[in-house]
Amino acid sequence: MQLRVNGARLWKSLMDLAQIGATPKGGVCRLALTELDRRGRDLFVQWAREAGCSVRIDAIGNIFARRAGRNNDLPPVMTGSHIDTQPTGGKFDGNYGVLAGLEAVRSLNEADIETEAPIEVVVWTNEEGSRFVPVMMGSGVFARAFTLAHALAQRDAQGVSVSEALAAIGYGGPESLTPPVGAYFEAHIEQGPVLEANDRVIGVVQGALGQRWYDVVVQGMEAHAGPTPMALRRDALLAASELVTEVNSIALERAACARYRGLA
Repeated sequence: MQLRVNGARLWKSLMDLAQIGATPKGGVCRLALTELDRRGRDLFVQWAREAGCSVRIDAIGNIFARRAGRNNDLPPVMTGSHIDTQPTGGKFDGNYGVLAGLEAVRSLNEADIETEAPIEVVVWTNEEGSRFVPVMMGSGVFARAFTLAHALAQRDAQGVSVSEALAAIGYGGPESLTPPVGAYFEAHIEQGPVLEANDRVIGVVQGALGQRWYDVVVQGMEAHAGPTPMALRRDALLAASELVTEVNSIALERAACARYRGLA
């Protein structure tokens, strides 16, 4: 049997989800654990249940939509991604991985195919890290990279904790779920230009960049602009600009594997 997904239906799902938090430039702003995120989550849960999936939510807000298999004692084959976005995010980053998994479930249903193991489509919480850090929070808790207590205690710029935000949108589950996983696949469209620049339609990820963040404070000296000669000035911005230029040069020298995010 040659099984194909319904591309038109997948596209419509992507466009429908993209309306939640749509921006004038055609992108999406749907920050983690906001009211817009709740609406996006609600829509996914609705679609998953319509596709016959059972839905569980863990204590960090990860959503697991399960299609039962012939042997539900087997660990699930899992796929998914995230639906939270950057403030200037696109329609597909993360969202495609979630909705492609959902479309696979729908297509299996239509073909009346029963898989041996269950299939789970997951929505990870706060993968982008635009509102809360650390990034990859939901998957990090699931993989035990850090503790649930640590993640729940993190606060945004307004002082709202992850725990409070989860409660506000109704997506704080009763327990931390870390069941065994038989296999995990993720289809992902990242907002990068490499494939387009090389005229390629798909790529296989072979590694991910390791990120390290530094907080740097440059202290200068206040001085009157008029009577203070250049030789006696201590301009913090000038020193910071030299630091930025040097870090950028390091990334350029190692361009094959290095990136530089810049100053926040």
